[in-house]
Amino acid sequence: MKKGERGILIGIGLLVVISVGIKGYNYANQTEDEKDKGIPYYSTASKELAKQARVLFSKYDCHDCHSLWTKRSITQSVPAPSLDGQGSLKSEEWFYQYFSAENPQDIIPTRLKAEFKMPSFAMIPVEDRKTLAKYMASLKVEDWYLEETKKRAYEKLTGKEYKP
Repeated sequence: MKKGERGILIGIGLLVVISVGIKGYNYANQTEDEKDKGIPYYSTASKELAKQARVLFSKYDCHDCHSLWTKRSITQSVPAPSLDGQGSLKSEEWFYQYFSAENPQDIIPTRLKAEFKMPSFAMIPVEDRKTLAKYMASLKVEDWYLEETKKRAYEKLTGKEYKP
């Protein structure tokens, strides 16, 4: 070891030990509201439905625009919404109507360029639309996360404190 390298290594080691100690102290002193509540997304779908949906998700290239279970592809350049938790916001019937619409932009308007707009699934088989709708409705989000999201959006948009 060259002169001075030992001191640098000892300094780096001390910094790491101090950082870990501070992080551990902060974690131990967190209130219940501050502790990590885990991943807020889940699905109520059966294994069979999830398997069928994965096949359709791939068959209709949904992954080209949408992420699911927070996995976003590096090649995704379309600002389409994540599908996680959408079943907490819309019903199975709503999804079926949306997938059956000749022009989905009549239901959810968008400002995206034409090549990035949600395509119509009205021409795909009814069973595929039903399967996708049922699966989309199964994609839920924990209530606590939904409330936190509403709070952040309200406060960001209004600048006022959110009071449910």
